[in-house]
Amino acid sequence: MSLILGIESSCDETAVSVVRDGREVLSNAVASQIAKHAPYGGVIPELAARAHLQAAFPTAEEALKTAGVKPSDLSAVAVTHAPGLIPSLLVGLNFAKGFASANHLPLIGINHFSAHIYGAFLEQPEIVFGDPALFPMLALVVSGGHTALVVVDSDGKMTLAGTTMDDAAGEAFDKAAKVLNLGYPGGPLIEKLSKNGNPHAVEFPRSFIASSGKPLAPENRFHFSFSGVKTALLYHVRDCGGIENISDAMLFDILASYQEAIVDVLCRKAFDAARFYHVKSVVLAGGVACNGALRERFAATIPAGCKAILPLKKYCTDNAAMVGGLGWHYWKNGVSSPLTLDAQARLPLNQVLPICFE
Repeated sequence: MSLILGIESSCDETAVSVVRDGREVLSNAVASQIAKHAPYGGVIPELAARAHLQAAFPTAEEALKTAGVKPSDLSAVAVTHAPGLIPSLLVGLNFAKGFASANHLPLIGINHFSAHIYGAFLEQPEIVFGDPALFPMLALVVSGGHTALVVVDSDGKMTLAGTTMDDAAGEAFDKAAKVLNLGYPGGPLIEKLSKNGNPHAVEFPRSFIASSGKPLAPENRFHFSFSGVKTALLYHVRDCGGIENISDAMLFDILASYQEAIVDVLCRKAFDAARFYHVKSVVLAGGVACNGALRERFAATIPAGCKAILPLKKYCTDNAAMVGGLGWHYWKNGVSSPLTLDAQARLPLNQVLPICFE
């Protein structure tokens, strides 16, 4: 048995978790900063870093206490070092370095993006990460900072098939909520209000999707763009005479249609890529994977012969369990990081995921 302490601070959540053998989550403590950033309609990096400084130690204490373990019981410390907001990453990374050094534990640097993919396997014993029957695998990673399609081969090699050329899907939700004065974060609010609307009331554009007899440029086949739908929303609100002239019923229809446009593009692109790369499974990951409409469409329209893998909702948003879980695979393969490991805002996706066949 091995216990990994996971630490996550890439954006606005201070999270610490204890994970046993890469699968069993013994604790998953999260200190949220939503209330701090809500007045600004988005995350302010310096405010986030200060909040991480205050929350790191008590959150770690909470995680260890909940798991019922001591530092001496741990096998390693896994920490997100990229990608993310540099001020936030530095706090978590330096805390992890200090903790690892003080307790004579190996340090394992984790790619936040890869951790989101692994998070889909947590606490789902019927789905084994290293099952050869799942590979090649396609991951659709959708969050406030990422929207990408990644192919994972049976040897763990990751290949970026497509990414967003401008806004991420989660960012498009947040910006829409800001335009409509709904509050922050926008995704959960839009999902809730959309349930009262008609998703086909407003025809919002689907970027990089062949339509109206126009062929799609081959280089954009698996890429995403959400700036156009965001701009279309802005113009639609203006054409309605401004927010003050939009009734509740109109608002619900606008939001349902806006959400439909984003979900439609995400699933169509993902499943086109699934067929093109002949994958055996498709993973939905990232914070936007909490969205009920996306989860429903994803499960209902996945191509025949592909297995749909959806994470538990509590492991969609930023958390340390996904960091600790993936860290176990690195630890089992004898991989660790030096104490000189640095934080990086962006990290090229040229990794090989450590896949341990169980």
